[in-house]
Amino acid sequence: MFFDLVRRNSKRNRRENGLFFSSLLAAVVAFYMILSLPNQGVMGFLKEMESDAVDRLLSLIPAFYVLTLFMLFFLIYFASKYQLERRSHELGMYLMMGMRRSKLFFMLLAEDLWSSLVSIGVGIPVAVLLSEIISLVTARVVGIGILGQQYTFSLTAVLWTVTGFLLIKLAAFLLLSGKFASKEVGTLLSPVPEGAKKRRPTVLYQISFIIGVLLLAAAYILAISGEAWYSLAIMGMALSMGISGTMLLFFGLRMLLDVLAKRQIGRSGLGIFTFRQLQEHVIGQPISLAVSSLLILGALCCFGFGVSMTLYYGNNDTHTLDYTFEDSENPLKIPEKLKDAGLENYFESLFDMRIGHIRSEEDNIGATLDMDEVLALIEQEPDSPAKSDLLDEYSNLYIPHAISLSGYNQLLAAAGEPPITLNSNQALIYGYESFTNKEKAKIINRILSQKPEIAIDNERLQLTGTIQTKNPVTDRSITLYFALIVPDEAFNRLTEETYTNYWDATLSPQFVQENGLMQAIQQMNQKLDATDITYESYLQNMGRQLFYQVASSYLTLYLAIIFLIIANTVIGMQFLTQQRKTGRRYQTLVRLGSNYEALCLSAKHQIRWFFALPAVVAAVGSLFGVRALFSGFLPPDMAESIPGLYCIAFVILFLLCVVEYGYMHVVIRASSKYILTQMEAKREE
Repeated sequence: MFFDLVRRNSKRNRRENGLFFSSLLAAVVAFYMILSLPNQGVMGFLKEMESDAVDRLLSLIPAFYVLTLFMLFFLIYFASKYQLERRSHELGMYLMMGMRRSKLFFMLLAEDLWSSLVSIGVGIPVAVLLSEIISLVTARVVGIGILGQQYTFSLTAVLWTVTGFLLIKLAAFLLLSGKFASKEVGTLLSPVPEGAKKRRPTVLYQISFIIGVLLLAAAYILAISGEAWYSLAIMGMALSMGISGTMLLFFGLRMLLDVLAKRQIGRSGLGIFTFRQLQEHVIGQPISLAVSSLLILGALCCFGFGVSMTLYYGNNDTHTLDYTFEDSENPLKIPEKLKDAGLENYFESLFDMRIGHIRSEEDNIGATLDMDEVLALIEQEPDSPAKSDLLDEYSNLYIPHAISLSGYNQLLAAAGEPPITLNSNQALIYGYESFTNKEKAKIINRILSQKPEIAIDNERLQLTGTIQTKNPVTDRSITLYFALIVPDEAFNRLTEETYTNYWDATLSPQFVQENGLMQAIQQMNQKLDATDITYESYLQNMGRQLFYQVASSYLTLYLAIIFLIIANTVIGMQFLTQQRKTGRRYQTLVRLGSNYEALCLSAKHQIRWFFALPAVVAAVGSLFGVRALFSGFLPPDMAESIPGLYCIAFVILFLLCVVEYGYMHVVIRASSKYILTQMEAKREE
C-alpha cells in the first residue's frame, strides 16, 4: 500500500511537472557525456598525437563536473520547492488523516528517490546512445571508419553521474523537508500567499533602465573591440558592467511594462490584466530573471562559438602531404630505405624538397635581405591592420630561407595544381598559411603584380606571381614564416649548397580508400617504426585539428546545454509558482464572467513575454558576445572567416529560439491545466 502510493504520486508528479523531469533527463545525459569523454575512441587517438593538450583538457573535466553540480543543486532546490508548495494542501491532508510526520518524510523521500531512479534509468541509455553516435560521426569525419570505431561504455562515468545526481537531489530534499516539517497543519492547508510588492518611485525605474542600457553598451564595446582581452582588470571591468547592466535593466523593465499596460486601456479582453500580471512577475523577481538572461547569454555564446569553431576546423583542412622523411646523414638514401623495407608501393609520390638558409658569400653566415622597394609599395597601401602587420613583419626578416622550385612544383603536382615557371633572376614569396590571412595575401599579391626587386647582398631578384602558402613539408617538420622560392640554380648559389633534404610523400589512393586516411597512416606508422627511418606524418596535424574540434565542441556545447536547462527551467518554474500564488485572481475573473479560453490566452501572452524578456536581452547580447569570443580566441588565419562564422552562429541562434519555443509550449500546457482547476467558482468561507 505504502509503495503503491509512492509509485502513483511519483508518476503523477512527473506527469504534472514534465518541464522539471525533462530538465533532469537532459542533465543526466550531459553528465554522462562529459564524464565519458576520456573513454571516447577519438580521445584515445588524440592522446597519441596531442597527449599534453589532451591531459590538460581532461584535467578540466572534474572542475566542470563540480561547477555543474553546484548550479544544478539550486535548480533542483527551486523546482522541488515549487513541487512541495504545489502539494502543500495534499501534505496537510495526510497529516490531518493521521499520518505521522516521520512517515510523511519517508514517503516524500521515496518519491524523490523513485523519480531520480527513473531519470537515471531513462537518461543513461540515451546518453550512451548519443555518445556512440557522436563517436561514430567523428570517426567517420576523421577517417577511422565505422569498422575502426569500437563500442565504449564508461562504468566510471555512470557511477559518477549517479552519485553526483543523487547527492544533489538528496541535499536539496533534506533542506526543503526540514522547512516543511516545521510547518503547522493549518499553514499547509492554507493557500500560499502571494506576498506584497513594494512600489518605488517611477523615476527610479527609469534611471535604472537607462543606466543598465549604458552599462551594457559599454561592456559590449569593450568586448568586441578586443580591449577586454588585454588584461584581467579590463576583462573584470567588462564583466562587472555587463552583469550590473543586466540587473539594472530588468529592475527598470517595470517602466516599459507599465507603458504597455496603459496602452491596453479601452481595449476589449484581458490586455490590462495580462500586462499587470507580467509587471508583477518582473517586479517580484528581477534578479532571478537577470540571472536567467545571463545564463541564456552564456548558452548562446557557447553554442554559437563552439559550433562555429568546430565546423571551421572541420572544413579548414588543406591536406596535401601524408609524410615527410628526413635523414641528416644520408638524405638521398630515403627512397632506397623505403624500397628495402618493401614500402615503396604504398606511396603514390615521393619527391625531394630542399630548404636552406640564404647565406652570405663573404663570411658564410646569414645574408642581408634588402626589401626597401617592397616596403615602400606596402606604405602606399590604404591603412589597415593587415598593412601594419606586414610592415612590421617584413622589416624584421633575418636569415631568410629559400625553397627549391623543382621540389615545390612536385608539391603542386601532388595537390593537382599546375607548375610554376621562373626565370633565373625571379623569385616567389612563400608565407605560412596560418599567418597569412586573406587581407595580407591581397596586399602582397598587389605588390607582386608590380614586380618589385629585392637585393640579397650583391644579387638582385625580381618578385613575381602570387604568394604561395602550401606547406612544403608536413606541418610539424618545419614551420617557415617567410621564404623565397627560387630556381634550382639560384637555390644552390644562394644557400652555398648547404641545405636540408626533406623527402615528401603521399600515400596510394587505393590504400587510403581501403582503410580510411587515419587507419592508413596508422598502419604505415607501425611499418615505419620497424625501420630506422625518421618521419613526420599528417596525423600530427590532424590530431591538433581534431583536438580543437573536440575541445571547442564537447566543452562549449556541454556548458551551453547546462546553462540553457537551468535558465529555462527556472523561468518556467518561477512563472508557474507566481501563477499559483495569484490563483484567486483567476477565480475572481471567472466570477466576473471570463471564460476558459480568454484566461488561457492571457496566460499564454504572459508566458511568451516572461520568456521573451530574458531571451531577447540574451540574444542581443550574444551578437556581441560571440564576436568578443572570436576577437579573443581566433588565430590570425581565421580573422577573415568571421563573416562565415557569424552566419553559422546565427543559424545556431535560430535553432535555440526553437528550443525556447519548446519550453514555452510546456509551460503553457501546465498553465492551462492549472487554470482549468480554477474554473469552478468557489465560495470563500
